[in-house]
Amino acid sequence: MQLPTHKRLMIFSGTANPALAQEVCAHLGMKLSVVEIEEFANSEQYVRFNDSVRGCDAFVIQSHSAPVDFHLMQQFHMIDALKRASAKRITAVSPFYPYARQDKKTRSREPIAAKMIADFYEAAGADRVLSVDLHTGQIQGFFNVPFDHLTALPLLADYFANMLEDDFVIVSPDAGRVRLTEKWVQHLHEFHGLSGTVAFMHKKRQKDARNVSKTLAVVGDVEGKTCVIVDDMVGTAGTLVNGAEALVEAGAAEVYAAATHAELSDPATDRIKNSPIHQLVTTNTLPIPSEKAIDKLVVLSIAPTIAQTIKAVFEEESVSQLFHGENQP
Repeated sequence: MQLPTHKRLMIFSGTANPALAQEVCAHLGMKLSVVEIEEFANSEQYVRFNDSVRGCDAFVIQSHSAPVDFHLMQQFHMIDALKRASAKRITAVSPFYPYARQDKKTRSREPIAAKMIADFYEAAGADRVLSVDLHTGQIQGFFNVPFDHLTALPLLADYFANMLEDDFVIVSPDAGRVRLTEKWVQHLHEFHGLSGTVAFMHKKRQKDARNVSKTLAVVGDVEGKTCVIVDDMVGTAGTLVNGAEALVEAGAAEVYAAATHAELSDPATDRIKNSPIHQLVTTNTLPIPSEKAIDKLVVLSIAPTIAQTIKAVFEEESVSQLFHGENQP
């Protein structure tokens, strides 16, 4: 007996950011597959797929916004259900990788939570993981299954290409992100013919407090220039706003900011509204509530990027070629 070979793509979404999943499916010209998700009285979750998933290539999209643990466990339930229903391959699509900031031990008796999350994905049954702009590239090494790293750099940089002129400055919020700023300058030069320079801020974090830092100095020439601070995420916006104020004190003409992931934990929006930042440009890897959609916030859709990657993975084509190699951390 011989059966014809065929592949079937199915995309599912958790409850964190269904609008993003719907948009991804629209770009692929398909419908989002149905999954039943309910919650018991004691907050335990129940998941069941309404249609047969046997032999399919399944992609489970879930943004890990607050409450992070709730949405993470929901994705694990969906992956486990797909595995037990004989899906051929299961890809966890996590636009924002959870616990990414806990990728190493900085003090004694701390967990490496990012590694633990990788173990959970594999234990649940994920055959592949897809994420956008990791906090640190080493997270890929926590996995024993293929990991596709996407980047929003072209999307964000192309937006700024329409407003920047030569002699701009791309600014890193700390010394660890200088490589990212260099990629920005290179992209704007190669694809838009613009010439700019790099600067970075020297900052110090408090060991006894989370999300607290102080900018000590600006390293680089920013006087009279348009500056764009680039980072992977914005949490409470303390580091971002401190950096913007330091740039203004150093003589910067205008200050913009770009970040892939907008957590915008309180009091982020108030800080940004009252800061010298003209615009914060981000993506919809995380859902942004209407009350946090302030005038200074510009949200670009990451859905086309995710859709292209899903198509490449499904058709067994190169993912890195989609980004011209810019997706390497």
